[in-house]
Amino acid sequence: MGRSFDELVAEADSVSVDGWDFSWLDGRATEQRPSWGYQRLLGERLAEVGAALDIQTGGGEVLAGVPALPPLMAATESWPPNLAKAAALLHPRGAVVVADSDEPPLPFADAAFDLVVSRHPVTVWWQEIARVLRPGGVYFSQHVGPASAVELVEFFLGPQPEEGWNGRHPDRARAGAADAGLDVVDLRPESLRMEFHDIGAVVYFLRKVIWMVPGFTVGGYRDRLRDMHERIVSEGPFVTYSTRYLIEARKPADADRG
Repeated sequence: MGRSFDELVAEADSVSVDGWDFSWLDGRATEQRPSWGYQRLLGERLAEVGAALDIQTGGGEVLAGVPALPPLMAATESWPPNLAKAAALLHPRGAVVVADSDEPPLPFADAAFDLVVSRHPVTVWWQEIARVLRPGGVYFSQHVGPASAVELVEFFLGPQPEEGWNGRHPDRARAGAADAGLDVVDLRPESLRMEFHDIGAVVYFLRKVIWMVPGFTVGGYRDRLRDMHERIVSEGPFVTYSTRYLIEARKPADADRG
């Protein structure tokens, strides 16, 4: 691109990172998409139910992109800037957006929903999901998997303990669902190539996805950012791999019956 390190970093450090729209990265970074097509599958499931809940909806972009919402559609979000974006997108569609701390309990009654969904939840409270699902109801989600973008994270933080990555392992999700009384009917992991074509893309990504390098600031990591910039200029895009898995878990139809 011919732009200097300082120009690229200053630009990326100044733009808004509210919401969950990554279009600012178009032409600057790429990420392979999972083969299953979460939003399409989400739309199919929402069209078949009467009441659904989207947990940690972010700015509501994924939910707003489905063709039709059920008669009762609720969404939760904890971060105020995202909450405002989600309300603006989802209220016109008839959805209720609820401020929630992402800590138990969910602010809904027992057995309130046929379907609970979430794309990339930071935390998954399985007992709460099971509680708000009706018997026969389904949890359907795309989770971030273990060691996602490990090459990027360790470039800035150094080697990380393996046990820290395993907290997001699909096997743990399967066990958590089972402990809550849910039957996992689908579990599909994939590893997906990511490329960052300039250092501005890296800065934007780390400012937006705040759990990758906790406490990230340009000032705090300027030397490592410069090292990465020089590497990209000399060797080409910085490559890492995200991990994702699709999970679908069903509450038994005879649950909660005496």
